[in-house]
Amino acid sequence: MKAIFYVLALLVTGGAAFFSYSSYNKFVDQQNQKIATIDQNKKVTAQGNDKDAELQKELAALEEATKKKDELTASIETLKGKERTTIANTKKAEATLDEQKTKFSQLDEIRKKVDEILKGVGVSLEDLPGEVVKIEEDKKAKTKALAEVQALVEAAQKAVEANQAEIVRVNERDTARNARIRRNAMESVVTAVNEEWGFVIIGAGSNTGFTPQTKLLVKRDGRLIAEVQPSAIEPSQTIAEIDKESVAPGARIQPGDRVILAAPATN
Repeated sequence: MKAIFYVLALLVTGGAAFFSYSSYNKFVDQQNQKIATIDQNKKVTAQGNDKDAELQKELAALEEATKKKDELTASIETLKGKERTTIANTKKAEATLDEQKTKFSQLDEIRKKVDEILKGVGVSLEDLPGEVVKIEEDKKAKTKALAEVQALVEAAQKAVEANQAEIVRVNERDTARNARIRRNAMESVVTAVNEEWGFVIIGAGSNTGFTPQTKLLVKRDGRLIAEVQPSAIEPSQTIAEIDKESVAPGARIQPGDRVILAAPATN
């Protein structure tokens, strides 16, 4: 019985050893495979990093190329704009040139006409500037002479105006003097008398030159009767108060009595 147990124990021990050895080999194989896989992963990772670096370089190169492309495109557009501007300026220059040619042709025609005209006066186009200078100098001399004549005319006009003003002043003075003379010789008539209120109405007024300061004399048949003083003056009649102290003894003012100025107007 014990022998069987020994046999079984040996078998179990041998099986365990066998399985342990087999597991060890598998472990070693797996470990080696793992190490190989890690090495392979490192290689792949290194290759991936290299590829990534190369990709980054390619991307940087692509970005630089794109940038240069954009710059070249902008330069091309700028050149196209300059080309369009140059073409437009060229067309303008051509139009201006054609216009200048037309003007030169017209000027040439004018020159020919001027030459024809100058032939009639015996002056060439080359001598024309000198002739123009002479004409300008002659014009200046004549303008100066004209200015002197105009100054004399203005002085004469001022003298005439002054004389005319003096003539007007003298005429006005003579007119005023004549008016005063007429007033000195003026005679009017008493048209109404009011003895109760002590006033008379005279048939002359402001139109004749009467003022409130004018003193009047009443006479009859060349004899002084009384003095009166204007108190209310209208254009054609005057109301005058009777100076009772001046009334001649026994005399009374009546309608029809003559009225004259007490003092002649001064000239």
